[in-house]
Amino acid sequence: MSFGTTDLTMPGSPMTQRLPYFNIAKHDSKRDGPLTDLQYGYLLNQGLNSATTPVTNGHFRSRVFKLVSDHLKLLADNKEESTSIGTGPRADPIIPPLTPDDTGMVPSPTVSTYTAYISPWVDLCSTNPLIASISRQVLNLEVNYANFCGVRSIIIAGPSRDASLNGGNQALAQYSRAVQEVLTIGSALTVVIHMPMYREPITGQKAETLSSLLQERSSDQPASKEVDLFAAWASWHHVRSICSYNFRLLVALQMPRVMAEKDLQTRWFAEPLQYLTIGPEVFQKNKSGFPSLSKQHQEMMFSLMRLKAAPWILLCDVGPDASNFKVNDPEILSVANRPALTGDDFPSLADAAAISTSQTSHSGADAHMAYLQWLESRQPPMTALESSTLTSFQDWLQSPLQPLSDNLESATYEVFEGDPVKYDQYEAAVIEALTEWKELDLPTSKEGVVVIAVAGSGRGPLVTRAMKAAEYTGVEVEIWAVEKNPNAYVYLLRQNQILWGGKVNVVKTDMRAWKGPVAHQSSDGPIYGKVDILISELLGSFGDNELSPECLDGIQHVIAKPHGISIPRSYTAHMSPVSTPKVYGDLLARSATETTAFNTPWVVRLYALDYVCQKVPDHPRFQQAWEFSHPIPESTLANVDDRRSGGIMGGGGGSMAGAAGANDHNSRYCHVTFVCRSQGVTHGLAGYFESTLYESKLERQKGEKVEISTHPERIDQKSKDMISWFPIFFPLKEPISFPADTELEVSMWRQTDDTKVWYEWLVEAWTWIGESSRIKRVGYYTYPRPAEKVQEEWTSRWVMLCRVIE
Repeated sequence: MSFGTTDLTMPGSPMTQRLPYFNIAKHDSKRDGPLTDLQYGYLLNQGLNSATTPVTNGHFRSRVFKLVSDHLKLLADNKEESTSIGTGPRADPIIPPLTPDDTGMVPSPTVSTYTAYISPWVDLCSTNPLIASISRQVLNLEVNYANFCGVRSIIIAGPSRDASLNGGNQALAQYSRAVQEVLTIGSALTVVIHMPMYREPITGQKAETLSSLLQERSSDQPASKEVDLFAAWASWHHVRSICSYNFRLLVALQMPRVMAEKDLQTRWFAEPLQYLTIGPEVFQKNKSGFPSLSKQHQEMMFSLMRLKAAPWILLCDVGPDASNFKVNDPEILSVANRPALTGDDFPSLADAAAISTSQTSHSGADAHMAYLQWLESRQPPMTALESSTLTSFQDWLQSPLQPLSDNLESATYEVFEGDPVKYDQYEAAVIEALTEWKELDLPTSKEGVVVIAVAGSGRGPLVTRAMKAAEYTGVEVEIWAVEKNPNAYVYLLRQNQILWGGKVNVVKTDMRAWKGPVAHQSSDGPIYGKVDILISELLGSFGDNELSPECLDGIQHVIAKPHGISIPRSYTAHMSPVSTPKVYGDLLARSATETTAFNTPWVVRLYALDYVCQKVPDHPRFQQAWEFSHPIPESTLANVDDRRSGGIMGGGGGSMAGAAGANDHNSRYCHVTFVCRSQGVTHGLAGYFESTLYESKLERQKGEKVEISTHPERIDQKSKDMISWFPIFFPLKEPISFPADTELEVSMWRQTDDTKVWYEWLVEAWTWIGESSRIKRVGYYTYPRPAEKVQEEWTSRWVMLCRVIE
């Protein structure tokens, strides 16, 4: 019961058949100025949604290059080393203000629809003080002017080097500092960093930058044959970390010619992508001569389009060209009369290598656009889990529900009832239980009928399913609905009149205070009986986080012995370290006003995430934390009663001194190790659960179970398309960055002091430096503040893990 949304789209709804759509923009690196209105209109008519524009032109570039060249010559004449990094005073030249000759951009209604591309010839990563200073001046000057003209977003070429080579640490520090300054200057601008997915070997001529003016190029080394696939991502991570995960800092990800391995794709999938850029080298010709993308490129594109904030596709130096646009051009006017393209025009690329490069392609400037529009229609349709409503909850932080301490609204109950998968599984579990009860001829607590109690009935969906199961199996049942919410109690009474025909006994009470079904009345008052099957849906996103163990302990005394059944029978909690930059950035912003933001496990539909560890022998990607089973042994209940009555010496429950320890049996601890083969960063732990609702008692069916699961690797086998629970997220206040071949060790505690329950978690990064030795890189421990200092908050909004249980 950890999902607080409304208006769910269920399987079979027309909304499940919708397709993601493409927003496509155009970037021309050779264009020297903004598009004219006619040129821009032409691109829009070709199906594009936007375009980029340079801020300055060739005249400004020539002026800056001359300024730098003259100053370098002056330094050489004075016998000063142009590449030295001095600590003494120096007089770098100052770039004069822009003039009308330097830029064609002016404030206009259309300029706000453009994305400004900062001059790519600056070198913010240069180790030369002069080049770095001039580059930063150009950057700030262009950002200032673009901001003045009304541009809403800018693109900056990514760092030219990574930390692993040729002074990369200094270069990244300078680059990050410059970007941080831009975010301050353009306080309303979205800043997009153009990053490659990885550093592909350079083919062709290297782009000319201000550093090209330096005469000493002996430091250039031949490119390494070994490519560090994660180096570019690490550079981006460095920049955004320095900029404190600013929500206005995004990525334009360059699609590589050769698609990278899945681990790197999912790493970038988790990042805040604004654009997916595609250059001419990525396209290949198919049999018909049309530009096409490989299957791997298509799959990556399709997955990105399912993000709530799907990236735009930015065609770089490819696609419709407006530079030669002329009014009344016959070819342009004939576009509308061209025959529609079909799938026959875009066959598979399986044999693309065999196609002759001299094969004539289809004419027309819109060939790439036509292909992308066709590709858009070839996407797999949205599933039930990708409905508009569920998509809107991607990576959105929700305060966990507290149904034990709060009275939920009808709309919240209605959301739960909109998930047929969960209730189908519950109904299947009751059917199996009743069938086997009859087949095994087990005794019942009331003669002739199986007594069923639904604890925490809400608006009664489990009551309805229990009645259907009884009808299906032909077993006589007596059903009791127990609910503490006074408002839901009224609804249950109405349901009993209208839907259930008065066959249900509705009781308003906290389940832990319920004495059991009334067997008959006597002169001394009611005589209470027992329950054969106890049904509840108290599970949370981590299984036990909504105090299902404590609640079921409190009502267990009504279960008949020895054959009484609890549905669910058991549940396990599972977790995995994840990288979730968007969620972490949101928490970082919240922490300015919410001091407990990083001490709170949040319910989140984690979507743009990367599971940073890999599956290796004895160390799976998702590992079990602990398990709870019901009913618990009678000896345990007897021990609990003794502790509460003071019959056991010592006390000391959980970690809180002085407690009687009556709830110690529900405390838990785990220590698990995850293996990370690639470098990365973790922002916290993603939590899931699995539950066995019913396990067969028949010898011939021993081990057969009815289950539900949110475990990412097993949900499709156990409860496909179940949407009732989002994952839980245990955040880290400080992200843990780690190198390749690191072990992340996680310790977690479920603590209790008899009146409250909370979690504590410790994450440590260890790196092996030898066959039998390793070093600890960093560790982060999260725990709640002392309870005695925040007594009111323990029962307030943030503590779904610290709920009053007594």
